[in-house]
Amino acid sequence: MKKDTPRAWLGSGKVARMSAANIFLRVAIPSPLRRCFDYLPPTACDLHTLQPGIRLRVPFGHTTVVAVLLAISNETDVPKSRLKRVSDVLDTTPLLSRPLLKLLMWASSYYQHPVGEVMGNALPALLRQGHASEVKGEPVWQLTATGQALDSSVLEQTRRRAPRQAVLLQLLSDAPDAMPATHIDTVQDNWRPIMRKLVDKGWVAVTERSCLLPSSVTEPTTTAPRLNVAQADAVAVIAEGLGRFGVYLVDGVTGSGKTEVYLALIKSVLARDQQVLVLVPEIGLTPQLVSRFRQRFAVPVAVMHSGLSDRERLCAWLTARSGEAAIVIGTRSAVFTPFARPGLMILDEEHDASFKQQEGFRYSARDVAVKRAHLEGLPVVLGSATPSLETLHNVAQGRYSRLVLAERAGAARPPDIAVLDVRKQPMFDGLSTALVNTLRHHLDKGGQVLVFLNRRGYAPAMLCHDCGWVAKCRRCDANMTLFNGNTRLRCHHCGSERRADPCCPDCQSTGLRPVGTGTERLEVALKQQFPDTGIVRIDRDTTRRKGAMQNLLDSVHDGSKRILVGTQMLAKGHHFPDVTLVGIVDIDQGLFSADFRATERMAQLLVQVAGRAGRAERPGQVLIQTHHPDHPLLQILLHEGYAAFAQAALEERRQAQLAPHCHMALLRAEAVDGQLPLQFLEHARQLAEQFGASFGENSVQLLGPVPAPMERRAGRIRAQLLLQATGRAALHHLLEPWLQQLESDKLGRKVRWSIDVDPQEMF
Repeated sequence: MKKDTPRAWLGSGKVARMSAANIFLRVAIPSPLRRCFDYLPPTACDLHTLQPGIRLRVPFGHTTVVAVLLAISNETDVPKSRLKRVSDVLDTTPLLSRPLLKLLMWASSYYQHPVGEVMGNALPALLRQGHASEVKGEPVWQLTATGQALDSSVLEQTRRRAPRQAVLLQLLSDAPDAMPATHIDTVQDNWRPIMRKLVDKGWVAVTERSCLLPSSVTEPTTTAPRLNVAQADAVAVIAEGLGRFGVYLVDGVTGSGKTEVYLALIKSVLARDQQVLVLVPEIGLTPQLVSRFRQRFAVPVAVMHSGLSDRERLCAWLTARSGEAAIVIGTRSAVFTPFARPGLMILDEEHDASFKQQEGFRYSARDVAVKRAHLEGLPVVLGSATPSLETLHNVAQGRYSRLVLAERAGAARPPDIAVLDVRKQPMFDGLSTALVNTLRHHLDKGGQVLVFLNRRGYAPAMLCHDCGWVAKCRRCDANMTLFNGNTRLRCHHCGSERRADPCCPDCQSTGLRPVGTGTERLEVALKQQFPDTGIVRIDRDTTRRKGAMQNLLDSVHDGSKRILVGTQMLAKGHHFPDVTLVGIVDIDQGLFSADFRATERMAQLLVQVAGRAGRAERPGQVLIQTHHPDHPLLQILLHEGYAAFAQAALEERRQAQLAPHCHMALLRAEAVDGQLPLQFLEHARQLAEQFGASFGENSVQLLGPVPAPMERRAGRIRAQLLLQATGRAALHHLLEPWLQQLESDKLGRKVRWSIDVDPQEMF
């Protein structure tokens, strides 16, 4: 029944001329097996419906699963008597077009991931479960006329006898519009049975609301700002390439108006009656982009990200596929969204590590987007103020075109950047006296200030002052982070949490102290220094609930909050016109790391955060606290800019033969038994050497196996083996047969193992 690769597809006309007895269906099944499977068609089936890209329900083992049809063939290598028959055909037309299927097959091969899981990754959850491919809106609840007319005596009686019903009635009464489930979730748990009772009474009605966001204008607006020369030149070059493949790097300093370039290009694409996909690295960037697009274009906009409900994602996916959604804005998984009339793809902040999936199907949305653009004959725009070294390498090789926006748009000017040497200086919860005084100076002048620290929680460690005990995670080789004002301990790696120890477990001392500073502690310290100033903290902990990020940003833009404290979530693409000072509390952790990409990411983060200052008419200032003010890469970055830093870093990588001057794959293994991962990887290394010898191929270098930098995580021991080659073809020539062998290996079944092609994290 199994097949490793699908044969060429047959057109529907040829299928119609074949009898059902001679047709074999090659399908992708959501399983960890690296192969396709052959099935017989259903006994009663319209052969015209058998097209690659439709979903089938098939028996698999002792259950049935939803699979994707990849190919139709008149031959199979498996005895027909052993083949099972498809149970049901779920679609009459393909959900996945042939170019999209080809992209997914390429991604499966390139990233060496099971094709069934890759296909499943491209489908919304409800389609993977076999639901109909119908566009249904999001359910919303609102009071009926009867509910609005309830007199006070009925409401009072409801409060006494059914207080949970009363809470929902009050919630719907206060809401200006019909309320979706995600908003009700923030007020009451397990509310649906209660809401059904209100519906049965006729007090509440449930309807559906379209997942598409309507435009804020009835016709295209003419209030777009006039582009400067560099912006206009970039738009002209890319617009001239519409309709054919090309990769364009829009390399613009922070505040240079890259978004206006995107908007001008989108206007040209919409005029051609085509669709646009815009990818952003974080959900937090989606609301502001959606708002700008809705104000500029009289077209429906769809949003795709993990914060949506399954029904919302399905609706957005289907409206993009039908062509109803003219613009789709999403995070990395949206790169697989189907389109009826694709015209342009844009990746904002293309350097961001969030575009690489780190679990399961480990793909790079940036690289997949470039491949998709090539397959569909589209231009793709990569935008960043700090382009990745891989992208700059591709520019140097002539594969990508580079368009530079060297100046800030309008009257804005680059901020003044200075280093604060905090060696031997008194510190107050991570803040130096010089930084606090400068914060006060800018606040007194009416500006807003941003205090940046890329560390969540109250403190990164808790220490016993008497014996030196440190609170460790019981499942990881990591310190526990203090949260909730020094009361809870949480591990950032496995998610385990416990109450903070009241006394030292080793010496019973009560002299436990927080060590270091996180954003939560920084917020407390700033409240003590500036008790009468509004402070907002923006990190993953304060933005978990739907809409929380937008509410926090609104408090910044309306001026009620004048001190912003946050992590890298604040560094990406946000426009704060009143921020005149950015204080970077600590960058030293990025200067010294075992990961060779750490300095690149430090530089990108520093430039991005600094770019939040002085984006309007008021001048900006950036202060960087460090214990290593003379670090050479930091000096290059501050005095010569990111371009010079990137050139120096690329030369270092070339001399060390590191990416992008080489190609890598990382084989990871983990198990509860501490010996098995290294045993498995040593066996894997021997197999790789044997395959290399049989191929006559010695250009793939094997490094390891070695314990992972964090050897124990979530109670499992981890190790890794790095493969490195100067040529991409040599690496991939080895990977496919090698991984197939490891999949069937007995030792490989005793450990969890995974392959990461083009790894971005070396942990």
